[in-house]
Amino acid sequence: MISKTKKQKTIKEAQIHAEDTGSAPVQISVLTKRIEELALHLKKHAKDNHSRRGLLAMVADRQAHMKYLEKKSPKQALALQKKLGLKK
Repeated sequence: MISKTKKQKTIKEAQIHAEDTGSAPVQISVLTKRIEELALHLKKHAKDNHSRRGLLAMVADRQAHMKYLEKKSPKQALALQKKLGLKK
């Protein structure tokens, strides 16, 4: 679970404008943070298959958002990938 302060910080870094909380870059950034934390959890608890399923769903959701962003704004998608350290 991502803490409220970490989530707010992540949103603030990816915002397009001051009140932006739901754009594709923001959602991708928040999903990336959640994925990172859940991956750490799964390293400690390898047999937690319920969390693993949730992780796979989040990865698929992030991939769908990236695909949408690449269609809408390829430059913005590339910049976000570099910023978050995601591979194509």
